Amino acid sequence: MFEGKVTDIFFDLDHTLWDFDQNSALTFKKIFNEQKVEVDLEAFLEVYVPANLKFWRLFREDKITKSELRYQRLKSVFDTMGYPATDDLIHMLSEEYINHLSSFNTLFPNAIEVLEYLKPKYKLHIITNGFQEVQEKKLRNAGIHGYFDQIIDSEMAGAKKPNPVIFNLALDKAGVLPEKSLMIGDSLEADIMGAKSLGFYTLHFNAHKEESHNIAPIIYDLQEIKSLL
Repeated sequence: MFEGKVTDIFFDLDHTLWDFDQNSALTFKKIFNEQKVEVDLEAFLEVYVPANLKFWRLFREDKITKSELRYQRLKSVFDTMGYPATDDLIHMLSEEYINHLSSFNTLFPNAIEVLEYLKPKYKLHIITNGFQEVQEKKLRNAGIHGYFDQIIDSEMAGAKKPNPVIFNLALDKAGVLPEKSLMIGDSLEADIMGAKSLGFYTLHFNAHKEESHNIAPIIYDLQEIKSLL
C-alpha cells in the first residue's frame, strides 16, 4: 500500500510501540507497595486509565499545565475511589511515578521485529507528545533508541500533536516532504488527523479497539505493517 510512495516513517511512541498501559500498571504496583498505598490496583487502574486520557487531552489542548496534569490525574482518581490521599502523598506519588515509569520496558508485540524489517528500507523517526526526559529514557531502556534518526517531542517543538507546528518541525529535521512521509500512531485525533492535515500518509494502529472508520487504513497488530511497506 505504501511501498514506493514513502521514504520516511514517523512513529508515535506511547500506545504505539511502547506499551504504556502495561508499563504504567507495573509502575503503580511498585510505588504503591513502596509507599504503603492500600488500594486495589485493578480497581485503581479502571478509574485511572480513562482519567489519564482525559487529562492528557486537556494538556494537549493547552488547558492545563504539565504539573497540573501530573497532579490532577491522581487526585481525581483517589477522590473517585474515596481514598484519603493527602496533597503531599499525591505529589510524592506523581514524582515517583515519573522516576520509575521508564524503568519498565514492555513493547507491543512484534515491535522489534517490525523495526528490524523497516530500518534497512526507510528512515525512521519518532513524534511524541510525551515529556523529553521521560521519552528518551523509555527509548533507551527499551533498546529501540538506535532505530530512529530524529526524535521530536512536544517540549522541543513548543506544541503538541495535532498542532501542525510539531509535524512541520519533524519534517524539517528529517529533511523530507509530507507526501513522502507516513505517520503511524494510535490516536485518531493527535496522530492521524494531525498528520493527514499536512499531507502525510497515515496508518492508524487501533490499540484501543475503537470503532472502524475511513479516515486512514487501520491495523490491530504491528506485524501487519510488513504487508503494507
